[in-house]
Amino acid sequence: MIFFPTAPSIPHRRRWTPAVIHGLSMCLALIVLVAASTAVAGPPVDNLDALLRAGEFGPAMALAGGNGDRGQQDAMFRRIATAQARAGASRGAARTASGITNDLMRSRTMAALAGQPVGEGLLRGGGPQPDFEQLIDLIKSTVAPTSWDDVGGPGAIASFDGGVYVDTTGTLNNIVRVDQRGQLASLHRIAGRGGQPGDVSAASPLRMVSLPRLERELQRRRALGERPDDIMQALAGIERVQYVFVYPEQGDLIIAGPACGWDVNDEGRWISTHSGRPVLRLEDLVVLLRNAFGDSAGRFSCSIDPRQENLAQTKQFLATSAERPLKANQRARQQWLDKIQDLMGQQDITVKGIDPRTRTARVIVEADYHMKLVGMGLADGTLGVPSYLDSIEIPAGGSPPAMDVLRWWFTLNYQAVKAVEGHDAFQLVGQGVKVLSENEMLTARGDRLHTGKSNELTYEFARNFTRHFDRLAAKYPVYAELQNIFDLALITALIRSEDLPGRIDWHLLHLLDPDAYQVELGAAPTQVDTVVNHRVINRKHIVAGVSGGVSVDVTKLVRRDAMQTAVHAELDYQHERGAPVEMKPGTWWWDVR
Repeated sequence: MIFFPTAPSIPHRRRWTPAVIHGLSMCLALIVLVAASTAVAGPPVDNLDALLRAGEFGPAMALAGGNGDRGQQDAMFRRIATAQARAGASRGAARTASGITNDLMRSRTMAALAGQPVGEGLLRGGGPQPDFEQLIDLIKSTVAPTSWDDVGGPGAIASFDGGVYVDTTGTLNNIVRVDQRGQLASLHRIAGRGGQPGDVSAASPLRMVSLPRLERELQRRRALGERPDDIMQALAGIERVQYVFVYPEQGDLIIAGPACGWDVNDEGRWISTHSGRPVLRLEDLVVLLRNAFGDSAGRFSCSIDPRQENLAQTKQFLATSAERPLKANQRARQQWLDKIQDLMGQQDITVKGIDPRTRTARVIVEADYHMKLVGMGLADGTLGVPSYLDSIEIPAGGSPPAMDVLRWWFTLNYQAVKAVEGHDAFQLVGQGVKVLSENEMLTARGDRLHTGKSNELTYEFARNFTRHFDRLAAKYPVYAELQNIFDLALITALIRSEDLPGRIDWHLLHLLDPDAYQVELGAAPTQVDTVVNHRVINRKHIVAGVSGGVSVDVTKLVRRDAMQTAVHAELDYQHERGAPVEMKPGTWWWDVR
């Protein structure tokens, strides 16, 4: 113990020389060093208890980090995180808990932290201390959320003895916008910084996203009462999934593909600043993981169908009006067409396999409906994709096509899933999306009879749409979003069929639990205006209506006998390049150069 005299032993006016000051500093440093050495000596458990009682979380973390036993280290991290939460260090508690390697223990710890009111308790370091973490969190979530250093931006913020200190290296702009769901979402208009490693805005030919590490960070944010940030929501800007890599020794599962920064366009889509394609979305990944691991097992669909009674009324009206010539004036013609539109009325939307209130469901319905508009000439196609009506030609003396229901629908279009012999690396091969067609017979009662066949014009539109899909997706990003959903559907089914989580001892406790990760839900689409159009050729009216949908069943593609399993030099090379290395805590994505 060190005693200080009650009265100064030196004259009041004595000068404190640099040598004296240096000597006192050395003594204080020695005292601190001895105290620290004493703190970490002895049995680890006893010292951990003492450190936690004193609120010395830094030394406690150092003590736990030096434990070579992974199971004991996880248990120590859990105790430290619990003590930090009780002391009000909510951010530190979540960061500590995210270091727990066993995902079962980590999930339980994070769940307990999520139930703890943020900032509860004031005892830290043995006495009451101001907790600026809540204020810092508020500032970061309100003022230019994408500009702070913990999400890759230039801004930094930290607490110090006198309050809060903000340090930025550039001008902060409050660039926020209300998205389609009505929620305030920050825009990503990220300025390129020379393509430095770790720069999410830089174009990358191959960006890796670790799903277990991402889940860990999502758990940490939930424990703090925070939603996923924009980088998480955009899956680090990946534009398409090309590869799936598994690393059993490191306990990692990675998806990879080209990536770049992104912006939000006028339609609210998150668009790559490099390619103009929509980037992948975390919400879709979660929805499709739950689809793959649930009862639907990789199957989902939507359909847009005219109502039977409306079809019957329309067919009867056409038969009656054909008995007498249609007046040649424009007004009579328009009234006739308006009557058909009124009789056709609304079509019903049905979504199966996924929640119709999710973003994923809205995208597939929107893509399907828009494709019908292109088919009927109500939206422009591209070069090589004329509408169905524009393709009709009536020879002299010929008759127009009969009034029937054209059916076009989206489905999968992958050539193969390639795999290396050890099934540690997989590659998706193919465009992903195609359109199929069918002509349905229409009875007098309005029943639609599946024929399993297409006439030449119906088939030709489907083939042209598939052939020029990339061009259409560049013009209408909703088709590229559909393509991304198909990619994610395939890889999530692959993850389940190959039991990749089991190979790395990962249980997806956060991503698969609707109460843990809550997918944003909106209004479910239930009905839409009928897609019907007409064309006049040789003074004859041609009327056509259309139905269809989206049909996805990935089970056949992910069977082992359907995979192309062989020695793939490129896959082996990419698998080796993408191997995770030691990274700072919280890192869940990185670029491979």
